[in-house]
Amino acid sequence: MAEQEYKKDFIVFMVRAGVLLFGDFVTKSGRRTPYFINTGNYRRGGQIARLGGFYASCVEENTAAGLMPTPSVLFGPAYKGIPLAVATSIALAERGMNVGYCFNRKEEKDHGEGGNMVGYPLKAGDRVLITEDVITAGTAVRECLPLLRRLAVKVVGLMVAVDRMERGTGELSAIHELESEEGVKTFPVVSVRDIIECLHNRPVDGTVLMDDEARERLENYLARYGPR
Repeated sequence: MAEQEYKKDFIVFMVRAGVLLFGDFVTKSGRRTPYFINTGNYRRGGQIARLGGFYASCVEENTAAGLMPTPSVLFGPAYKGIPLAVATSIALAERGMNVGYCFNRKEEKDHGEGGNMVGYPLKAGDRVLITEDVITAGTAVRECLPLLRRLAVKVVGLMVAVDRMERGTGELSAIHELESEEGVKTFPVVSVRDIIECLHNRPVDGTVLMDDEARERLENYLARYGPR
């Protein structure tokens, strides 16, 4: 699938799944936003299968371009990252890239085999790609990095569905802040700019979700909360 084509298909897919929403919302950080990404609205097997395919396309695109080392393991931070790691690993296996997957428990298991990791047993030198839905302040990722680093693996990046292109806790965007402070590069399937380009005055199933007024609200939001 051509690079831009899979990105456009992903945006339309999010709209049809009720995941990409436009209106008046408040983010976890307290920002009032004219759009919202609600990944909790993926509810069927067919949707998660397609979602894994879009993430797999992002991996293929960035490894082919030499921007990301080929991962050997996908790590999904609990909880939302778990189905993403599983679905993406399945999609990659179907395309000839048979990677491992694993995820962490919120609470360490004290019986059976014990531990706080499930799935592929990470070992020193593994090339680990973290899978998440969106990144705001990067809290979930920052929490799991000490765990991964204790295992001496190489974190080759973080993959997310959408780059909201907003500031983190400082003046940089959240993804550049994460790269600057933790050395982890983020690879989004799409950015908010891709969403604007794809949906502005273009109907999806007969409905225009982003007319001139909606775009202006979104541009004003980015002007207020985008990186300085």
